[in-house]
Amino acid sequence: MNFSTAQTDTAQHARPLSVADARRHFTGGRGYLAACTSGLPSLGTRAAVIADLDAASGGHVDLGGYCATVENSRALFGRLVGVEASRVAIGSQVSVTTALLAASLPAGAEVLVAEGDFSSVVLPFVHSPHVLIVRTAPLELLAEAITDNTALVVFSVVQSSTGEVADTTAIVAAARAHNARTFCDATQAIGWLRLDATQFDALVCHAYKWLCSPRGVSFLTVSPRLAADIPALFAGWYAGGDPWSTCYGGEGDLADDASRFDVSPAWQAFVGAEPALELFASIDPAELYDYTTDLAAAFRRRMALPAPERPSAIVTWSDPDGEQLSQLNAAGITASGRAGRARVAFHVFNDMTDVALAASALGR
Repeated sequence: MNFSTAQTDTAQHARPLSVADARRHFTGGRGYLAACTSGLPSLGTRAAVIADLDAASGGHVDLGGYCATVENSRALFGRLVGVEASRVAIGSQVSVTTALLAASLPAGAEVLVAEGDFSSVVLPFVHSPHVLIVRTAPLELLAEAITDNTALVVFSVVQSSTGEVADTTAIVAAARAHNARTFCDATQAIGWLRLDATQFDALVCHAYKWLCSPRGVSFLTVSPRLAADIPALFAGWYAGGDPWSTCYGGEGDLADDASRFDVSPAWQAFVGAEPALELFASIDPAELYDYTTDLAAAFRRRMALPAPERPSAIVTWSDPDGEQLSQLNAAGITASGRAGRARVAFHVFNDMTDVALAASALGR
C-alpha cells in the first residue's frame, strides 16, 4: 500500500500529550467504568463520524480519502506497538484473525492456550477444519507448560474475565527456548498498557475497547517468520499490492507485506478510529499507565482487595449472584460482570471521583 502517512510522521516528532490534556478529549466518562467492555468515543471521533455522514448524505463520498484514513490508522497502530506499518494488517474481528493463525498450523500441531481465555482466541483453534491438539494451562503457569511439542502459545496479555496481566517476558522466553511461536490478544491492553509487538510472532487488537474506536476495526501484527506460513485465507480486493488496479478477476498479485492479510475495510469505522488512534499514539504511555493503574489500585484499597502481581487497570472480584454489579448499576455506575465476577475498569476519562462513587455504591 502506498497511501500517504504524512500525518503520522509529523505526529511522531510531536511532544507527548499529558493525561490531563488527553482527558479534555472526552466528555462522558463520569461513572463509566466499562472501557474493558467498550471505550467511549473522543470528541475527535464524534466529529469525524458526523462530518463523514454529513458529507455522504450530501452526495460526497471520498473513496481515496477513506483509503488514506485506513492507511494512516494502520501506521498509527504500528506506532503504538513499535512496528513498521508494513507489518500491520487490518481486520474487523479478533476471531477472524485467529482463524488465520489456526490455518497456518499443520494438522496435529499442539496449541497451548491460557485457561479460561476469551473465546475468540480459543474457538478457531478448537474448531479448525484440520484437527489441532489444543491444550490449556493457567495463565500464571503458561510459561512452565510450554514443551518441545508446542507449536503455538496463545494468550491474552490482559485477561478479560479477571484483569490479570500475563508475564509476557517469561512466556516469550519459554516459547523461544522450545522453538514455539507466540500469538497474543492485546485487546484488553493497548490503550493503557504499552506493548512491544516485536516480541511476539503475532499480536491482535480490536480497537473498540481501550483505544476508544468504533467497533469493526482490528489490527494484526506478524513476524516475518510467521507471515511466510499464514495463508491469505480471506484475501479480497484490499489485500492486493495495488488494490484499485487489481480489484477484478484473479490475476492481481497480493501485497508483499502484512497487508496481504487485510480484509476489506469498514470505511466509516476507520473514519472514527483514526482520530482515536492519533490521540492514544500521542499520549505519554508511561503517564497513562501510571494514571490508570493508580486509579485501579485506589479502588482496590477502598474495597480491601489484594494487589495483583502485576498492576492492572481492570479490577474484578467475586460476585456470583450479580448483587454487587446491580448495586453499581443502581447508583448510576456503568460496570460489567464476567464469569461470576464484577468488573470495573479505569481509563483516561476517569478520575478519583469515579473511584469514590463506585466504592460508595458498594458501601465502602
